[in-house]
Amino acid sequence: MRPVPPVTPPRVAVLADDLTSAGDGAAPFRRTGHPARVLLSGSPIGGRGGGRDRGPTGGPVGGPGGGGVLAVDLGSRLLDEAAAAERAREAARVLAGAELLLKTVDSTLRGHVAAEVRGAREGSGRAAVVVAPAFPAEGRTTRHGVQYVRGVRVDESEFARDPAHPVRTADLARVLPEAVLVDADRSEELTELLPDGGLFVCSAATDADLDRIVAAVPDHRAVLWVGSPGLAAALARHHALPGDAAGAAGLPPARRPLVAVGSANPATRRQLALLAAEPGAASAVAGGPADLPGAAAAPVRILHTPHERRADPAELTRLLADSVAALAARDPFDGLVLTGGETAEAVLRALGAHGIDLHDEPEPGIARGTLAGPADVPPVPVVIKAGGFGDERTLLRLHALLTGSRD
Repeated sequence: MRPVPPVTPPRVAVLADDLTSAGDGAAPFRRTGHPARVLLSGSPIGGRGGGRDRGPTGGPVGGPGGGGVLAVDLGSRLLDEAAAAERAREAARVLAGAELLLKTVDSTLRGHVAAEVRGAREGSGRAAVVVAPAFPAEGRTTRHGVQYVRGVRVDESEFARDPAHPVRTADLARVLPEAVLVDADRSEELTELLPDGGLFVCSAATDADLDRIVAAVPDHRAVLWVGSPGLAAALARHHALPGDAAGAAGLPPARRPLVAVGSANPATRRQLALLAAEPGAASAVAGGPADLPGAAAAPVRILHTPHERRADPAELTRLLADSVAALAARDPFDGLVLTGGETAEAVLRALGAHGIDLHDEPEPGIARGTLAGPADVPPVPVVIKAGGFGDERTLLRLHALLTGSRD
């Protein structure tokens, strides 16, 4: 990320290490009435892509006039630790004037958590940091500073075997040894602790726990917030705008949607198997000999990476993005479902988009919007989902959401 001068800040700034984290960090604010845009990594934070971009639904985001929510994909999960920290530091510096500054972290602690938190803290100039990575809606909880997924320590779960970003420890005291641990039944202590500065890791097992953490902070602008979609939702509830929460017209139903699956997470692969078993579904491995020829009339079209990862994950993601772009050129689709942050970013970049203008949050941790970019990029409806989110029927529901049918 090239250094840029400070810009007129948005009301809420979200800094994320991949695209799905940017989307699910901003989506709760969209649901509570804030216009929101997600930017791909490398897109200019303070501009509109040379003035050719369509404006986001509901009003300005970033740039002149500020307002709304701007979520920035730092693209840092694929970087080394030092580069990830520098990217977080620079983005936090540029957006330090936001009323709320949220650095998202993966709720299973994948990625360069400590380096990016420290970098964002330094760049933001904020002395106090509140870390709350729980996401109760997806079974991710924090107890006594240890992260769990559905009752299992994340370093003993399937996320410890992630082929690209394995989790090494569930203990946040090891990840951030300088932190003060705050248990869920003691969150009110933050009111007295925060004015002196410091880094505080807060345990939470429920949305109510997260709401209490947010309520205990006397000055939200003075704090760097660090968390997953659970904390984003708690902040959004606290800062909801009056009136109609959505405030936007419905998206047109898609007649020819495409589902692109790049995540290797077992949860996504189970979702993929159920969707591919639908009557008339056409499914193909990206870059393979088929690549969905003659599938234009299929009610469900799917491109995915191989089930067994025998090649470099980055190369598989590139093949999937290239396959989606090639399909768009010869047999256009009018809706997209994308799973996995790296997949989503690669596909949108291959389609020429700069980001996503958010429409709503159809399920916790899932963002829906339209492609944002130059005038020659059509505003195709798109849904993005992190690989580990959802139950076995999630892809079925998201496909039905795009088409306007019922699962």
